[in-house]
Amino acid sequence: MAINYNLAKVYELSDNDPEFVLQIITLFVTEVPDDMKQIEIGIENKDHKLAYSYAHKIKPTLDLLGMTVAFEEILQVETWTKREGKRKEIEDTFKSIQNQVEKAVKEIKKDFEI
Repeated sequence: MAINYNLAKVYELSDNDPEFVLQIITLFVTEVPDDMKQIEIGIENKDHKLAYSYAHKIKPTLDLLGMTVAFEEILQVETWTKREGKRKEIEDTFKSIQNQVEKAVKEIKKDFEI
């Protein structure tokens, strides 16, 4: 049973097409961890544009997978990048998103045997 993600929106969007659902979760598992690394690099190097572009890229996926807290926190990262905030202002928020993504990836891999 999914604890760290919720596929209700994915099933609704796909009219319960299991192939489409598998494509979405496979993309999540393969791309989002790399995108998170890019956000981390952007935060570490104060490259606000880099952090913003990848935060903006993964935002719909977090929403689609029912990761409400991570979605709200990625919005905070976007806001932080727009006002070019200091690194320590966003580090805890980013770590929280990172933790949630890692748990969801691990759980999806187990649930779908990816």
